Amino acid sequence: MEQLTSVKVLQVCTVTPSQGATTNSSTPTSLPLTCYDIIWLRLPPVKRLFFYELPNPTISFFDSILPNLKNSLSLTLQHFLPLAGTIIWPLDSPHPIINYVPGNAVSLTIAESNSDFNILCSNTCETSQQHPLTPQLANSHEKASVIALQVTFFPSSGFSLGIVAHHAAMDGRASTFFLKAWAYVCSNNLKESSLLSLPKHLTPFYDRSMIRDTTGIGATYLKDWQGGSNNRSVKLFDFGGSVSTELIRGSFELTSSNIQKLKEHAEPMLKENARLSTFLVTFAYVLPCLIKAEQPKTNGVALVFSADLRSRLSPPIASTYFGNCISGLKVINETKKLLGDDGFINVLKGLKEALNRLEDGCLSVAEPLSENRQILRDKKLLAISGSPRFEVYSIDFGWGRPKKVDIPSIGKSGTISFSESRNENGGVEIGLVLDKQEMEAFTTHFTEGLESL
Repeated sequence: MEQLTSVKVLQVCTVTPSQGATTNSSTPTSLPLTCYDIIWLRLPPVKRLFFYELPNPTISFFDSILPNLKNSLSLTLQHFLPLAGTIIWPLDSPHPIINYVPGNAVSLTIAESNSDFNILCSNTCETSQQHPLTPQLANSHEKASVIALQVTFFPSSGFSLGIVAHHAAMDGRASTFFLKAWAYVCSNNLKESSLLSLPKHLTPFYDRSMIRDTTGIGATYLKDWQGGSNNRSVKLFDFGGSVSTELIRGSFELTSSNIQKLKEHAEPMLKENARLSTFLVTFAYVLPCLIKAEQPKTNGVALVFSADLRSRLSPPIASTYFGNCISGLKVINETKKLLGDDGFINVLKGLKEALNRLEDGCLSVAEPLSENRQILRDKKLLAISGSPRFEVYSIDFGWGRPKKVDIPSIGKSGTISFSESRNENGGVEIGLVLDKQEMEAFTTHFTEGLESL
């Protein structure tokens, strides 16, 4: 096995929002957690890792790139004050809040690594090699940070940007939205005087009065988190334990041609003539391949994915809404139905039925923690993190597009990551973590299935 990633922490500093924040009265300093946020209150955070090649050897990382990243981060935070705040649950508040006070800051770790940059950016590497490239999110029973960042320099090769985000503060769309705003400020080399406002498509929308809990699921989750007492802890659970050196991270791609063939293969087998999305056919194709590779001993498999509700609410809210506005959808299949040749169609039908349930109300599909815990005990759980719609490969800080984007947190949670392809328009990149034998089996099923189309 490869050696663990060698990372030397050079500095742990803090970045405060620039002074322009005092004049930007439209940015709130306190935000209540909505019903969509509370669901994630104590669940592990999401980590993303971006790898960037150095554009040329004449640009100094420490004299040019790093100062630009830090300065632009400070400028951007004046429009994203909640990111510098903390999640707390005051005694006089019925629900937790995100609270920012002047002086709050975002933790930024500066590190250096002599590991092989190209291996870390490749389609296959050990999961343990990537984990030192992301920071830890400070949290306790009393308060939890919203984000933490780490920039790691690889001499003569490039650098990585690791972000860990508290899921109760934002969903994947919101966190990548922040990164795009930061990249915009950095790549345009904007200064304090020129950043009293951001372009409309990069300006966060914070009005949470438009999020209405019509079913009381938020209160139900708060009671579950409190455990029947007045426990107001916001400390995050850690489900992962130590990072195994035996696990492999693999990246696979469905090209636009693959996806079109999958759609053409599926359409005649479905009774309804509904349009099949790229997400649906990708998810439906990957899941049976994974089940065949893992051969779980459970009699059932629970497939969990999220649907963005911004355009589905009545009335719909802005696409730039900052927070959580997603609903988890669940599909349960018998394991044997995923192992046969019709596994792809079985998953596809279940996914479409789950999406149809959203028509009955966005909150009607949410379930209490106790019911979800029962599913975890009885079923093999598989979930999706990320989306091709986030367009993570477009996040350019001024030195080129990312060479590779990964979600290291899937290694602990058993989740599959999705993003747009870095190689072509219309393709999808899939990331997953398995042991060596399972990864080889998945590769075989994935490849042979496409060849048979």
